[in-house]
Amino acid sequence: DDDMFSSVFCENSEKLINVHLFALAAKHYSLSNLGVCTPLEDVLEAMKGNSQEATGIKPDEFMNNKKSHEVQVMSELVDNIANYCGVKQVIDIGSGKGYLSSFLSMQYNLKVYGIDSSNSNTSGAHERNRKLKKHWRAYQSRGRTNLKTHSSEKANDRPVESEIKCKTINEEFVNNTNSLQSQDQVIMQDLVPSCGFTEMTTSETRTETEADLVAQKQSHESKLSEEVLAILNILPADAVEVFSSSHCNGKELCEEEKVQRKITSLKTKARKSSESNLYFPLTSCITAETELSDIVTDLEDCMMVGLHTCGDLAANTLRIFTAKPEIKAVCSVGCCYHLLSEQFENQEECCDKVWGFPMCQYLKDKGWCCGRNARMSACLALERVAVGQMLPTESLFYRAVLQVIIEEIYGVTKSDRHVGKTFSKSSSFIDYVRRSLKKLELDDSKLPDSCIMDYYEKYKHRMNELEAFNMLKVVLAPCIEVLILLDRLCYLKEQENIAWSGLVKLFDPVKSPRCYAVIALKKQTC
Repeated sequence: DDDMFSSVFCENSEKLINVHLFALAAKHYSLSNLGVCTPLEDVLEAMKGNSQEATGIKPDEFMNNKKSHEVQVMSELVDNIANYCGVKQVIDIGSGKGYLSSFLSMQYNLKVYGIDSSNSNTSGAHERNRKLKKHWRAYQSRGRTNLKTHSSEKANDRPVESEIKCKTINEEFVNNTNSLQSQDQVIMQDLVPSCGFTEMTTSETRTETEADLVAQKQSHESKLSEEVLAILNILPADAVEVFSSSHCNGKELCEEEKVQRKITSLKTKARKSSESNLYFPLTSCITAETELSDIVTDLEDCMMVGLHTCGDLAANTLRIFTAKPEIKAVCSVGCCYHLLSEQFENQEECCDKVWGFPMCQYLKDKGWCCGRNARMSACLALERVAVGQMLPTESLFYRAVLQVIIEEIYGVTKSDRHVGKTFSKSSSFIDYVRRSLKKLELDDSKLPDSCIMDYYEKYKHRMNELEAFNMLKVVLAPCIEVLILLDRLCYLKEQENIAWSGLVKLFDPVKSPRCYAVIALKKQTC
């Protein structure tokens, strides 16, 4: 309880005196122990409706293990939410290279606009989507081949089946010739693009009825022609390709053959449509004031998603969602908490600026501030450390000693520039320091190698201290993440137009440490 946790720190010095209690307190206030999350299974169960499991592309063949896990789990949830809200358009904010966007479009046949601020990401997404579509067609082809093999194995006693397969178009329509309405339903099923192998789900039924269909075919041909022609007449003029008479070898086609060719043309167009690009990568910088209709010209009722949206982008995604009536739902997984802007961090009054933290009125009224060090700690991955994926102690040590050097030698305590991932490119500590100084635009010529190594030797014995300190930060990380995520959830709870909002753990935290999604649905308007 709170009294027990009060003995974690010394009252006078405020120093940590009980590491064990510190760890217990951190665990007590972590998101997994607070009981505020909604289980993913419950969300899927509540929204499943008439959605069917897709059986098409396997993301692990085109992405690394982490990204595949994220995309597969989140895309299923997004599809369920979209179906529940009755929308087909998805806006992917911070879409990056388009992993989630392209999968949503190809696997679930959603129309996705991926918006990213980086031109290179958008170009990469275009190219990656082009290559992925080739694999997608290969999947479809492979699925059809497997289907034919499966059907032929089950029909060794039906030599007529190979002949029947050549007449699939007629058979599909003959099967429902009782009324014009049933014909319409069959044609629309052929026209609607499908990214799953829908043929697979009906292959057994179709095989078992093929013999009966052949027997019925002659008696229904005349009626079929009339009904199909009636339906084709109400379609747009450009929905059917005009057949060129030059391909008829001078012979006049009978009415049935004309219908057959028109239907074949329709099926070809439908196939091309299903393979068409339903994912549109766009380049734009998103802020809280962004007008989506200026970016997406055919904006309609839709939902917004974001897979690991960095810093303020996650907060702005929620603000846009609450402000725009067209957006019926949101599913946002944030990351890069260290990049969040904080209203009360520097005690600067700036009434016009929209801050990343805090969002909810409760924390604003309290003037709550985390600070950059705390936000950096929130990015650490406790679950990974718990299974043996230790922190990069050496790189952290390099960075700490570098900080001492630039303060004592160059007198620099703060810089807008960043060292970045210099450690992985460096062959030694000396190389690391020189590369880093160049990135910080500091003159390294005044710093001999011997001086650099002196600093290294001076602090080398304190590496264990640094490791212990960083382990304490890791233990505290979930508590800081809780504060940021609950702030976002409370912001949504404060809005009057939200029907439901919640935090949902989507991913395995070992594979993907930023595993919590903020999800919300708008109230339905009459």
